[in-house]
Amino acid sequence: MLFRNTYGIDLGNSTIKVYSAFRNKCFLEKNMIASRGRTIIAVGNEAYEMFEKSPADISVSSPMAFGMIANLELQEIALYCMLKKVDRTISFGSDMYFAVPVDMTAVEKRSFYHVVNGHWLRKNRVFMVEAPVADAIALGIDPEKKDGSMIVNIGAQSTRFSVISDGKIIINKRIPIGGRQMNEAICAEVRKRYSLQTGTRTGKRLKLVMGRLQDQKKDARKVVGIDSISGLPREEVVSSYVVNDGIMNCVNEIASEMKTFLERIPPQISYQIAREGIYLTGGSTRLPFIQQYLASYTGVTFNLSQLYEKSTVTGLERIIRDKDLRKWATAITQRKL
Repeated sequence: MLFRNTYGIDLGNSTIKVYSAFRNKCFLEKNMIASRGRTIIAVGNEAYEMFEKSPADISVSSPMAFGMIANLELQEIALYCMLKKVDRTISFGSDMYFAVPVDMTAVEKRSFYHVVNGHWLRKNRVFMVEAPVADAIALGIDPEKKDGSMIVNIGAQSTRFSVISDGKIIINKRIPIGGRQMNEAICAEVRKRYSLQTGTRTGKRLKLVMGRLQDQKKDARKVVGIDSISGLPREEVVSSYVVNDGIMNCVNEIASEMKTFLERIPPQISYQIAREGIYLTGGSTRLPFIQQYLASYTGVTFNLSQLYEKSTVTGLERIIRDKDLRKWATAITQRKL
């Protein structure tokens, strides 16, 4: 039997995470493509450097939207370029383990299958792992325990609530609020308070530097944007209170949806979750004091994971390396679809 490369892949809205079993290492790169018509100009981090800086004839976008593949052709190119960076001599016939959303339709499953069995990548075997299960394994939770556990993953463009009990995801919900919406909310607050138009990359930098949901400190940063009235470039000093107001608008929506979700959980499982605490992960959980803020809003304690955006791909890594955990991966063929 010929040697087959094995990869664990998490196609994020912001970042592609790939685990290579051969190299035993996880690789991250921005999930973006810059194109002019049908011509690809840049992929990955290089494309992200052009985001919000490119001329009108160049489009810079992500092929993923709210956890699903929005552009199959561009996603295949982005993944192919990523795998070429991971293993320069990438060969056909690899095993691909994908972290996928729960309750996908047959059309959505087909898109994940064809992204590695299309023009650039061929003859690959596809295995699908439900993303909440991968998160649970990465966090050290046994998916088969009967007591039940709740996992919240706050990603770049969506937030996922999941309850796992007895080897099944009994309740799952995904809402379209994440880190990108926080960046846009910060930009909206800056525009409202200072009449200054800024890009979402500026909003992200302000979020990472000054975003604090509790124990807020007086801080300020200079930003450059376009004056909403004159249309000319202008420099402005933005207060940390303005940044936190924008972030809180999104976090409060997440907390409100979470409170509604908790009311749907069966009482026996809800009692166990209250004792154990809710597991919190995802790239957008890097915000300082986010677990304390959500706990004060919902009345439930939170266990913050230090894996952040690597949580799901770490779960895929453990499934690939442990034969006993591979039962959580479902083999997908074109006939089954």
